[in-house]
Amino acid sequence: MARTFLHEGWLLSAMRGPVPDAVRGRTVQAAVPGSVHLDLMAAGLIPDPYLDRVEEELVWMHRTDWQYRLTFEATAAQAGERVDLAFDGLDTVAAITLNGRPIGTTANMHRSYRFDVRPHLVDGANELTVGFTSALQHAEDTEAALGRREHVYPHPFNMVRKMACGFGWDWGPDLQTAGIWKPVRLERWHTARLDRVRPLVTVEPDGTGVVEVHADVERAVADGPELVLTAEVGACRARAVLAAGDTTAVLRLTVPDVRLWWPAGYGDQPLYDLRVALATAERHEDPLDTVDRRVGFRNITVDTTPDETGTPFAFVVNGTRIFAKGANWIPDDHFLTRITRERLERRVDQALAAHMNMLRIWGGGIYETDDFYDVCDERGVLVWQDFPFACAAYPEEEPLRGEVEAEARENVARLAGHPSLALWNGGNENLWGYADWGWPEQLAGRTWGLGYYTDLLPRIVAELDPTTPYADGSPYTPGAPVGGIHPNDENHGTRHEWEVWNRLDYTAYRHHVPRFCSEFGFQGPPTWATLTRWIHDEPLTQTSPAFLLHQKAEDGNGKLDRGMAPHLPTPRSFTDWHWATQLNQARAVAFGVEHFRSWWPRTAGTLVWQLNDCWPVTSWAAVDSDERPKPLWYALRRAYAPRMLTFQPRSGRLVLAAVNDTDEPWTGRLVLERQTFEGVVLAGAKVDLRVGPRSVVLVEPDDALLTPEEVRQEVLMASSEGVRAIHTFCEDRDLAYRPDALSVQAHAVPGGYRIDVRATSFARDVAVLADHVAHDAIVDDMLVTLLPGETHSFHVHTSRIFDPAVLTAAPVLRSVNSLCHPTPEIG
Repeated sequence: MARTFLHEGWLLSAMRGPVPDAVRGRTVQAAVPGSVHLDLMAAGLIPDPYLDRVEEELVWMHRTDWQYRLTFEATAAQAGERVDLAFDGLDTVAAITLNGRPIGTTANMHRSYRFDVRPHLVDGANELTVGFTSALQHAEDTEAALGRREHVYPHPFNMVRKMACGFGWDWGPDLQTAGIWKPVRLERWHTARLDRVRPLVTVEPDGTGVVEVHADVERAVADGPELVLTAEVGACRARAVLAAGDTTAVLRLTVPDVRLWWPAGYGDQPLYDLRVALATAERHEDPLDTVDRRVGFRNITVDTTPDETGTPFAFVVNGTRIFAKGANWIPDDHFLTRITRERLERRVDQALAAHMNMLRIWGGGIYETDDFYDVCDERGVLVWQDFPFACAAYPEEEPLRGEVEAEARENVARLAGHPSLALWNGGNENLWGYADWGWPEQLAGRTWGLGYYTDLLPRIVAELDPTTPYADGSPYTPGAPVGGIHPNDENHGTRHEWEVWNRLDYTAYRHHVPRFCSEFGFQGPPTWATLTRWIHDEPLTQTSPAFLLHQKAEDGNGKLDRGMAPHLPTPRSFTDWHWATQLNQARAVAFGVEHFRSWWPRTAGTLVWQLNDCWPVTSWAAVDSDERPKPLWYALRRAYAPRMLTFQPRSGRLVLAAVNDTDEPWTGRLVLERQTFEGVVLAGAKVDLRVGPRSVVLVEPDDALLTPEEVRQEVLMASSEGVRAIHTFCEDRDLAYRPDALSVQAHAVPGGYRIDVRATSFARDVAVLADHVAHDAIVDDMLVTLLPGETHSFHVHTSRIFDPAVLTAAPVLRSVNSLCHPTPEIG
């Protein structure tokens, strides 16, 4: 097998559409893999699409057709040789020609394509063109032919197999991409090649690992010779002979006493090298083709056995029930080709550092890349993979049905064998949409995707990846037919909680105890450095034009203000508003996480919406598009900590929940105190704390601890073994905080600065927003609450040199206290 990547020398031109004069008639160099927007930006023909209001200026690209053209040197096919042109991904509606002759068309971003080009390849120069027509126009034409189906947002993204959020979402831009978005190559081979290798990995009860290798072979000629297939894992080897004409084989390898692969926080993640080789019987030492993979040995199921409450949804890995602590994942950049393995490593490491063990690949994006899964395999992050269906009714007729089946078969086979793959999920909110969003009346009996979710997709998973569980959708009630138990019922299966944010205060999280909450969240703006890098309104306010363009949620700012009003003092400046909305986002989501975790094992998982952003935007993300952690990330790191204390209501009384998500018992002295903001202890107790592994214990404080004398100036504290919980008796906006509660000193240290903070009065959620000063500045901790007399040192890592004094006052040094009075000047 000889592979020649065709990535250099491509040219791009706009062919048809409302093309502006600056672009019409121009030919520019094109990056492959890449996309049209990035090529035009590199050529200086358009500004960066993420800047200010540039998104509005690029609407013409929605209806423009493009041509990629490449001239490459090659030799014509030789006798007995196969020559294939292989595209790993085309975005999206494309026609390919070689030397002026059509060789194929595509209409699916989620598939790869392979064309036999032997009849068309010539000695010397060959001209390859890939013409892209408007995906939006294609979707509208398909909708006209099949009949409209309901969908969120303006464009009919449900009528073309393309990343749905590429047409705009309530956190994403409407920048409809086109281009050769994955590698393209010329492959020359003879006799046979490995078309697909699918390892199915399990563990027997006695600890023996089993790798069942399913191989599909493509032959150059149908009645080709006898072939030999071998597979190796460590010292274990298996061999199979394919008789003349055979194209499939299954090899079984057994590996005794394997080291098990575990999710992060439950054990290690050992990976084993797997090599599969194809050869002729006569020359078995000279392979025709090879495939190398890494596998991990684990068994994974989802327990949905009905119980006294309803229907659980609990992941079970190697026989151990786990609490899924994680977040939803969207494409990490709207322009997918800019996402490198290194960027994925940084993002997954941020999830791990916040004590997450699961990421859900949301159904409006893509089937994630091999790099993404490799990174998660290495780090023990479980992956819940949605099929790409989101918030819409999807036709089940051709030409879409065939595309759906083809993409599902390819991607299930591609991802099978990754130990991190924990669930295949039919789609996002489509079962819920049918139940609640008025679809039946609009559909009038037309198909909407149910056959995909309950028949086609589970059949494909059962056939190609029976080692991974399947769910019909999220949210959904396992085993319930449409029209039965509501798909978002809190007592059954998975639940999305969006009344909070859309309509209710975040304290309403406590109104429900879901079995597994797979979506919930609250908005906040990006970090200051990210915001001001991309938005340049003068003055910059929450209602300035570019800021509003980067707020995609319906009435998003109104919901931010209404969500903050019951809890925090009213901000008096834009920098105050920016800090307060970020803080309220962190408070709201942590509030939900702590509530849900306190109900383990009834609640078996929380997946926050969302970990990451795809462009600079006010959103639900914990990490913004410039990779900076928002205050929410620091709050999640505490809320997802292996050991956590949290005050929670039970039966009309406040109790302390001690959550132990480790394999060791948590024992120690638990100290509870009610004290004034100035540190006078009014009531106290010390008790022995004993929490078993992977369990929750509720402690009932004495009435004296729960009965304040002055609700505006007292705080309840619980601590044990370095873990602490704080409870105030009324909302922050009503508390008698001292705005001068901190004394601060800052010093330059190697690699940055140290800020030493001492509390002279109760100081809540102290933060150092160092990116106000230096764009590369990252602080090690945030949202630190201090009792009187306590100290804390923050460490800021930055390459910039500046006066440390700027780190000691607003807008850099913040807390809840700093919102109670006008922001002091730095000095």
